[in-house]
Amino acid sequence: MTQPSWFPDEAHRAGEEHLDAAYVEHYDAKARFDPESDLTVLRELGFGPKSTLVDIGAGTGTLSLAAAATCHRVIAIDVSAAMLQAAHQKAEALGLTNIEFVRAGFLTYAHQGDLVDFVYTRNALHHLPDFWKSVALGRLAMILKPGGVLRLSDIVFSCDLADVEAVIEAWLAAAPDRPEEGWTKAELEAHVREEHSTFSWLLEPMLERTGFEIISASHSESKVFAAYNCRST
Repeated sequence: MTQPSWFPDEAHRAGEEHLDAAYVEHYDAKARFDPESDLTVLRELGFGPKSTLVDIGAGTGTLSLAAAATCHRVIAIDVSAAMLQAAHQKAEALGLTNIEFVRAGFLTYAHQGDLVDFVYTRNALHHLPDFWKSVALGRLAMILKPGGVLRLSDIVFSCDLADVEAVIEAWLAAAPDRPEEGWTKAELEAHVREEHSTFSWLLEPMLERTGFEIISASHSESKVFAAYNCRST
Protein backbone atom coordinates (compact mmCIF):
# COMPACT_ATOMS: atom_id res chain seq x y z
CA MET A 1 0.00 0.00 0.00
CA THR A 2 1.49 3.32 -1.08
CA GLN A 3 1.11 6.10 1.47
CA PRO A 4 0.28 9.66 0.38
CA SER A 5 3.24 12.03 0.40
CA TRP A 6 1.61 14.05 3.18
CA PHE A 7 1.76 11.15 5.67
CA PRO A 8 4.38 11.68 8.43
CA ASP A 9 7.55 9.65 8.95
CA GLU A 10 6.76 7.63 12.07
CA ALA A 11 10.37 6.61 12.63
CA HIS A 12 11.30 10.28 12.82
CA ARG A 13 8.57 10.85 15.41
CA ALA A 14 9.56 7.86 17.54
CA GLY A 15 12.57 9.58 19.10
CA GLU A 16 16.20 9.04 18.14
CA GLU A 17 16.95 7.06 21.29
CA HIS A 18 14.50 4.31 20.30
CA LEU A 19 16.39 3.82 17.05
CA ASP A 20 19.77 3.61 18.82
CA ALA A 21 21.02 0.06 19.44
CA ALA A 22 23.09 1.20 22.45
CA TYR A 23 19.99 2.69 24.11
CA VAL A 24 17.83 -0.32 23.22
CA GLU A 25 20.37 -2.65 24.86
CA HIS A 26 19.43 -1.20 28.25
CA TYR A 27 15.78 -0.46 27.53
CA ASP A 28 14.26 -3.46 29.35
CA ALA A 29 16.13 -2.68 32.56
CA LYS A 30 14.96 0.92 32.36
CA ALA A 31 11.34 0.13 31.47
CA ARG A 32 10.88 -2.64 34.07
CA PHE A 33 7.71 -3.77 32.33
CA ASP A 34 5.96 -6.88 33.61
CA PRO A 35 3.39 -7.98 31.01
CA GLU A 36 1.49 -10.36 33.28
CA SER A 37 -1.17 -7.90 34.40
CA ASP A 38 -1.97 -6.99 30.79
CA LEU A 39 -2.07 -10.65 29.80
CA THR A 40 -4.48 -11.32 32.66
CA VAL A 41 -6.78 -8.60 31.30
CA LEU A 42 -6.53 -10.01 27.78
CA ARG A 43 -7.35 -13.51 29.02
CA GLU A 44 -10.44 -12.16 30.77
CA LEU A 45 -11.48 -10.75 27.39
CA GLY A 46 -11.08 -14.09 25.62
CA PHE A 47 -7.39 -14.26 24.70
CA GLY A 48 -6.24 -17.87 24.45
CA PRO A 49 -4.55 -20.63 22.46
CA LYS A 50 -6.46 -19.92 19.22
CA SER A 51 -5.99 -16.14 19.29
CA THR A 52 -3.95 -13.96 16.95
CA LEU A 53 -2.61 -10.74 18.46
CA VAL A 54 -1.08 -7.69 16.80
CA ASP A 55 1.32 -5.84 19.12
CA ILE A 56 1.94 -2.44 17.59
CA GLY A 57 4.78 -0.43 19.05
CA ALA A 58 6.11 -3.75 20.31
CA GLY A 59 9.51 -2.39 21.33
CA THR A 60 11.80 -5.13 22.55
CA GLY A 61 8.92 -7.60 22.49
CA THR A 62 8.20 -8.10 26.19
CA LEU A 63 4.44 -8.46 25.71
CA SER A 64 4.75 -10.19 22.33
CA LEU A 65 6.96 -12.94 23.70
CA ALA A 66 4.80 -13.52 26.76
CA ALA A 67 1.67 -13.66 24.59
CA ALA A 68 3.25 -15.97 22.00
CA ALA A 69 3.93 -18.57 24.68
CA THR A 70 0.19 -19.18 25.02
CA CYS A 71 -1.52 -18.10 21.78
CA HIS A 72 -1.67 -19.12 18.12
CA ARG A 73 0.18 -16.20 16.54
CA VAL A 74 1.66 -12.79 17.32
CA ILE A 75 2.55 -10.03 14.87
CA ALA A 76 5.07 -7.71 16.55
CA ILE A 77 5.31 -4.32 14.85
CA ASP A 78 7.70 -1.45 15.50
CA VAL A 79 9.29 1.37 13.54
CA SER A 80 12.68 0.75 15.16
CA ALA A 81 14.95 -1.83 13.57
CA ALA A 82 17.02 -1.92 16.76
CA MET A 83 13.97 -2.70 18.89
CA LEU A 84 12.81 -5.45 16.53
CA GLN A 85 16.27 -6.99 16.41
CA ALA A 86 16.32 -7.20 20.20
CA ALA A 87 12.84 -8.75 20.21
CA HIS A 88 13.79 -11.24 17.50
CA GLN A 89 16.90 -12.33 19.39
CA LYS A 90 14.87 -12.93 22.54
CA ALA A 91 12.30 -14.95 20.58
CA GLU A 92 15.05 -17.12 19.10
CA ALA A 93 16.56 -17.69 22.54
CA LEU A 94 13.16 -18.85 23.80
CA GLY A 95 12.53 -21.04 20.76
CA LEU A 96 9.34 -19.17 19.83
CA THR A 97 8.42 -19.62 16.18
CA ASN A 98 4.89 -18.18 16.11
CA ILE A 99 5.94 -14.50 16.08
CA GLU A 100 6.21 -12.44 12.91
CA PHE A 101 8.30 -9.26 13.18
CA VAL A 102 7.33 -6.32 10.99
CA ARG A 103 9.10 -2.98 10.73
CA ALA A 104 6.23 -0.52 10.40
CA GLY A 105 4.06 1.85 12.39
CA PHE A 106 0.42 2.73 12.99
CA LEU A 107 0.23 4.50 9.64
CA THR A 108 2.29 2.12 7.51
CA TYR A 109 1.47 -1.40 8.69
CA ALA A 110 -0.30 -3.18 5.84
CA HIS A 111 -2.13 -6.16 7.30
CA GLN A 112 -2.42 -9.29 5.19
CA GLY A 113 -4.53 -12.36 5.75
CA ASP A 114 -7.38 -12.92 8.16
CA LEU A 115 -8.60 -10.25 10.51
CA VAL A 116 -7.19 -10.61 14.02
CA ASP A 117 -8.72 -11.19 17.44
CA PHE A 118 -6.66 -8.74 19.48
CA VAL A 119 -4.64 -5.57 19.01
CA TYR A 120 -2.39 -4.39 21.82
CA THR A 121 -0.45 -1.15 22.09
CA ARG A 122 1.35 0.34 25.05
CA ASN A 123 3.08 3.72 25.31
CA ALA A 124 3.33 4.12 21.54
CA LEU A 125 0.30 6.07 20.34
CA HIS A 126 1.55 9.22 22.08
CA HIS A 127 4.19 9.61 19.38
CA LEU A 128 1.42 10.82 17.07
CA PRO A 129 -0.53 14.09 17.38
CA ASP A 130 -4.27 13.84 17.75
CA PHE A 131 -5.12 14.08 14.04
CA TRP A 132 -2.84 11.12 13.29
CA LYS A 133 -4.00 9.24 16.41
CA SER A 134 -7.47 9.26 14.87
CA VAL A 135 -6.16 7.95 11.56
CA ALA A 136 -4.13 5.29 13.37
CA LEU A 137 -7.05 4.10 15.48
CA GLY A 138 -9.24 3.84 12.41
CA ARG A 139 -6.61 1.67 10.76
CA LEU A 140 -6.45 -0.58 13.84
CA ALA A 141 -10.22 -1.01 13.81
CA MET A 142 -10.01 -2.27 10.22
CA ILE A 143 -7.66 -5.15 11.04
CA LEU A 144 -9.79 -6.47 13.93
CA LYS A 145 -12.58 -8.97 13.55
CA PRO A 146 -16.03 -7.63 14.44
CA GLY A 147 -16.07 -7.68 18.22
CA GLY A 148 -12.28 -7.95 18.33
CA VAL A 149 -10.46 -6.37 21.27
CA LEU A 150 -8.13 -3.38 21.42
CA ARG A 151 -6.08 -3.02 24.61
CA LEU A 152 -4.59 0.49 24.69
CA SER A 153 -2.35 1.77 27.49
CA ASP A 154 -0.54 5.09 27.36
CA ILE A 155 0.34 8.38 28.97
CA VAL A 156 -3.06 10.07 29.01
CA PHE A 157 -3.93 13.08 31.14
CA SER A 158 -7.27 12.56 32.90
CA CYS A 159 -7.57 16.05 34.31
CA ASP A 160 -9.08 19.41 33.44
CA LEU A 161 -7.05 22.14 31.80
CA ALA A 162 -6.96 24.09 35.04
CA ASP A 163 -5.18 21.17 36.76
CA VAL A 164 -2.58 20.37 34.09
CA GLU A 165 0.33 22.19 35.70
CA ALA A 166 -0.22 20.62 39.11
CA VAL A 167 -0.63 17.12 37.63
CA ILE A 168 2.52 17.37 35.53
CA GLU A 169 4.63 18.91 38.31
CA ALA A 170 3.61 16.09 40.67
CA TRP A 171 4.52 13.52 38.00
CA LEU A 172 7.92 15.13 37.46
CA ALA A 173 8.61 15.32 41.19
CA ALA A 174 8.15 11.56 41.51
CA ALA A 175 10.67 10.73 38.77
CA PRO A 176 13.87 8.86 39.71
CA ASP A 177 17.20 10.66 39.72
CA ARG A 178 19.13 7.99 37.83
CA PRO A 179 18.28 7.04 34.21
CA GLU A 180 18.86 3.35 34.86
CA GLU A 181 16.06 3.43 37.44
CA GLY A 182 13.47 4.74 35.01
CA TRP A 183 12.58 7.92 33.17
CA THR A 184 14.12 10.93 34.89
CA LYS A 185 12.56 14.35 35.37
CA ALA A 186 14.47 15.69 32.36
CA GLU A 187 13.23 12.83 30.18
CA LEU A 188 9.63 13.33 31.29
CA GLU A 189 9.91 17.07 30.66
CA ALA A 190 11.10 16.28 27.13
CA HIS A 191 8.09 13.99 26.70
CA VAL A 192 5.67 16.77 27.64
CA ARG A 193 7.42 19.31 25.40
CA GLU A 194 8.05 17.18 22.34
CA GLU A 195 5.61 14.28 22.25
CA HIS A 196 1.85 14.12 21.96
CA SER A 197 0.13 12.66 25.01
CA THR A 198 -3.48 13.81 25.03
CA PHE A 199 -6.38 14.23 27.44
CA SER A 200 -8.73 11.38 28.28
CA TRP A 201 -11.66 13.62 27.33
CA LEU A 202 -10.24 13.88 23.81
CA LEU A 203 -9.00 10.30 23.40
CA GLU A 204 -12.19 8.59 24.54
CA PRO A 205 -14.49 10.23 21.97
CA MET A 206 -11.76 9.59 19.42
CA LEU A 207 -11.92 5.86 20.14
CA GLU A 208 -15.68 5.87 19.73
CA ARG A 209 -15.56 7.82 16.46
CA THR A 210 -12.95 5.48 14.94
CA GLY A 211 -14.85 2.23 15.35
CA PHE A 212 -14.56 1.17 18.99
CA GLU A 213 -16.81 0.67 21.97
CA ILE A 214 -15.01 1.31 25.24
CA ILE A 215 -15.68 -1.69 27.47
CA SER A 216 -13.73 -0.35 30.43
CA ALA A 217 -11.28 2.42 31.24
CA SER A 218 -8.87 2.86 34.12
CA HIS A 219 -7.12 6.10 35.01
CA SER A 220 -4.14 6.23 37.35
CA GLU A 221 -4.34 8.10 40.66
CA SER A 222 -1.67 10.43 39.28
CA LYS A 223 -4.01 11.31 36.37
CA VAL A 224 -1.11 10.64 33.99
CA PHE A 225 -1.76 7.09 32.73
CA ALA A 226 -4.82 5.37 31.33
CA ALA A 227 -5.72 1.96 29.95
CA TYR A 228 -8.68 1.10 27.74
CA ASN A 229 -10.31 -2.16 26.75
CA CYS A 230 -12.34 -1.68 23.58
CA ARG A 231 -14.28 -3.78 21.09
CA SER A 232 -14.44 -3.08 17.40
CA THR A 233 -17.95 -2.18 16.29
